[in-house]
Amino acid sequence: MAHPAPRTPRPSRPTHPDGRTAGAIVAVKRVFAAETGNFFLVLGTTIFLVVFGLIMVLSSSSVEGISRNGGFLSSFLRQGSYALIGIPLMLVASRMPVRFWKRWAWAAILLGCFLQLLVFVPGLGYGYGGNRNWIRIGGFTAQPSELVKLALVVWLAWILTTKMDLLTNWKHVAIPVAPVAAVAIGFVLIGNDLGTAIIMMAIVLGALFYAGVKLRFIFVAIAVVSALGLAVASLGSSRSDRIKAWATGCTEESDFAENCWQTVHGWWALADGGILGSGLGGSRAKWNWLPEADNDFIFAIIGDELGLIGAIVVLVLFVVLAIGFIRIMRSTNDNFAKIATGGVMIWIVGQAFVNIAVVLGVLPVLGVPLPLISAGGSALIASLLGIGVVLSFARHHPQDDTNDEIVTPGFSARGATTHPRNQR
Repeated sequence: MAHPAPRTPRPSRPTHPDGRTAGAIVAVKRVFAAETGNFFLVLGTTIFLVVFGLIMVLSSSSVEGISRNGGFLSSFLRQGSYALIGIPLMLVASRMPVRFWKRWAWAAILLGCFLQLLVFVPGLGYGYGGNRNWIRIGGFTAQPSELVKLALVVWLAWILTTKMDLLTNWKHVAIPVAPVAAVAIGFVLIGNDLGTAIIMMAIVLGALFYAGVKLRFIFVAIAVVSALGLAVASLGSSRSDRIKAWATGCTEESDFAENCWQTVHGWWALADGGILGSGLGGSRAKWNWLPEADNDFIFAIIGDELGLIGAIVVLVLFVVLAIGFIRIMRSTNDNFAKIATGGVMIWIVGQAFVNIAVVLGVLPVLGVPLPLISAGGSALIASLLGIGVVLSFARHHPQDDTNDEIVTPGFSARGATTHPRNQR
């Protein structure tokens, strides 16, 4: 009679010197374990941009901080506190299942529009630089339009996914996308923030493209949006004056001291940097010569202190981030994940190139920050949350796509569809 094979002893769990098991360590590793390399690509690039941004905020704001009696570390510490809030929120968002974002899409857009309305409440909302787009509660300030961007991305992805088989009909493309997007963007335009509204319009058009909407529908939408944009730009005298000065290349002497001051001093800062730069902390433009040196025009300080090489590195980092987004889109069969990732890509990467184009003078001054780098708590936290949504898709198994359907009255939840643009 054969004897049974000896049983292999089960490996013991790792223990600490004091006898306690390392279960907590294993649990933490499990929480932050990634499913794919795309997760690390996007996460690593994002963290690097945030850290780089903190360094540049410290350098670009130190002089103005002293002149405002706030101390040369004031802006850096404030931005660092926002990063300490935003990065954990990003990691928490990355753990959410896809069905979570689908379930709360409508609530997110309604909440975002409500918060945006608060900027018009006397004593609660306030303006800065000609834009009324902030709220203040005690010592806490926020820019609700940044959260509206995130809500719009998630809501558009959900609506377009549920109507994927109907998008060949322009009526189904327009309803409810057109009215809801018009309300969300309209609230921002009422506050006179044209730059943020342009980014939101780009998010809507990008979502339509990634949903497979016919190009002729998108071209019609672009024509309508362009006409409305020109009309809005012509309503404000200061905005129209800036656009006229930009159109002339800031060559008129009368525009130098007003409409072109920021643009021209941004050019001078970039030219002063040369190839290798003046060295970290060596910019002269930040000595109260360049307005918004730590915010909208921080790229000029980067070019000044780190030179052409540093500016190119920033461009490459955003290209790498875009590649990470595209790889995540290609790795999933879930249309919701594809559309939402495309929306976040246009928001983060598209806004980055718009900001850089403004500093270079390719576009008129629009007042949009450089994502993940410029000073600004609302923009940083909202951007990190948006990237957290994308990271949750990087953890998502394509074979689980059909299990994330959410049924809402009035719409049919189809999950992955057989849309012609998805049959490849």
